[in-house]
Amino acid sequence: MKNINKYKILAGVCLMSMMASCDYEEINTNAFEMTEEEGIRDGFAVGGLITSMEKAVVPVGTQADDTDMINEYQTSYHLSADNWSGFFSENNSWGNGQNNTSYFLKDAWVSSTYKWSYTQLLDSWKKLKASAEANGTPEVYALAQILKISAWHKALETFGPMPYSHAADASLSIPFDSEKDVYTAIFKDLTEAIAVLTPLADNGVKVMSRYDAVYEGDLKKWVKYANSLMLRLAIHIRFADSDMAKTYASQAKNHTIGLITAADEAAKMGTGAGLVFRNNIEWLSEQYNEARMGSSMYSYLVGYKDPRLSAYFKPASDSSIGEPAYDGQVYQAVPAGHTYGQNQVYTTCSKPNIQSQTPTYWLRASEVSFLLAEAALAWGAEFGDPETLYKQGIAMSFSENNVSSSVDSYISSGNKPIGHKINGQYPCDFPAPCSTTAEFSGNDEEKLEKIMIQKWIALYPNGQEAWTEWRRTGYPKLNPVMVNMGEFQGADKKNGVRRMIYPSSFYSSTEGKAVYDAALQLFNNGAGGADKSSTRLWFDCKR
Repeated sequence: MKNINKYKILAGVCLMSMMASCDYEEINTNAFEMTEEEGIRDGFAVGGLITSMEKAVVPVGTQADDTDMINEYQTSYHLSADNWSGFFSENNSWGNGQNNTSYFLKDAWVSSTYKWSYTQLLDSWKKLKASAEANGTPEVYALAQILKISAWHKALETFGPMPYSHAADASLSIPFDSEKDVYTAIFKDLTEAIAVLTPLADNGVKVMSRYDAVYEGDLKKWVKYANSLMLRLAIHIRFADSDMAKTYASQAKNHTIGLITAADEAAKMGTGAGLVFRNNIEWLSEQYNEARMGSSMYSYLVGYKDPRLSAYFKPASDSSIGEPAYDGQVYQAVPAGHTYGQNQVYTTCSKPNIQSQTPTYWLRASEVSFLLAEAALAWGAEFGDPETLYKQGIAMSFSENNVSSSVDSYISSGNKPIGHKINGQYPCDFPAPCSTTAEFSGNDEEKLEKIMIQKWIALYPNGQEAWTEWRRTGYPKLNPVMVNMGEFQGADKKNGVRRMIYPSSFYSSTEGKAVYDAALQLFNNGAGGADKSSTRLWFDCKR
């Protein structure tokens, strides 16, 4: 294989990075990134910036990071999207229930989400951009663009309008772009990055292999991931702008190198760049004794007699708290949005079956199959046969989770989600969230629901993506929170949290307040909207 070795320490890397927009100082400090001086001394500034960006796409660290990255992940994603998606609930209740899990959006946690979905990558991206421009290394900038978009689309789909087109400007007050404009720019940037990397990939070139913890510099895999990311984002906007969505979905599918199709092509953080990364959720479950099975997951996995049940969750440590599932083991879940206890109430309920060495996945082959199934359902044979792709997605998910089971038997079983009941000191009783079987039948809307249910199951434990897809489509139906503590911020039990409100630091200064007020006018296609957790984002337009 050829290898590009022209990434030296460059004067351009030492440019000072300014704030992105508003008053971000308190949430724009990167405690885990090397300093300029450290990079120059050690001789790997450019490569180190790539690794730094990869560590921030989903906050993940090594043993050397102690619990810092685990805590960042917990407040940024786990106690919000991972719970709101229905995947998890907690054997804990912070602030007497006044926390994100019950829709009470804590400002410090919201700030953490914005930091890790946007500002944590900003400085590294700007330095890599300056380096590439100064030294004619567009392939490095192409990787930086893909990594930036991998994280920033989460900021876009969590908060709404955001700084994008002027993010590299040396200014303290960067204007926000509308959601549609950001998606448009993202597709342009992805297209350009893929165009730069494709001829290099075709010629076997590797880039940044020593510092690339995801693919070890394998550009064919990077191009497949970038195409798959484009497909994901195109499907995200299908109900908001069908023409734009179809254009980029088709472009991604028909690219010469193509999409992620195999389990070993998944974008993930496990081992790489000489590092071994720890799984955050394992620590939250086993060391903090908090993360537990969500009640919606129980309803679907146990109801469908899903063979992934034991791959996803461990049996309850007390078999008396529930009825045996199809495999003879007792599983028990925790209700969403409860206000009970401090690591005491739901201790014996099912923990996630995730190990410390389990990779943190960004995007997997099963998701790609379900994306194509929806595209085929919406736009026809250009994208394939919806039922074939639906079955392919289930089969791939089985394979990804080392499950050997018949897909045909699974989908023809007639099984349905079941209700969820907990007895004891704090009882709860949820009816079945829906009565949908896994058989691919019915009208297009019913088929869409089936695709989304199986996609949701396959996405586990990627709660951020699952929450986005639930808001976009309304599927799968989820069990409601027990208590809604965030009604004053807009959320209700039926519709849940549609977006996070902006951190208070955005409007704590005069300059920031002006940018913040202008950003609110970008909601609802320019008609304006309130900074509420009930305000729907541009892609979230299907009723």
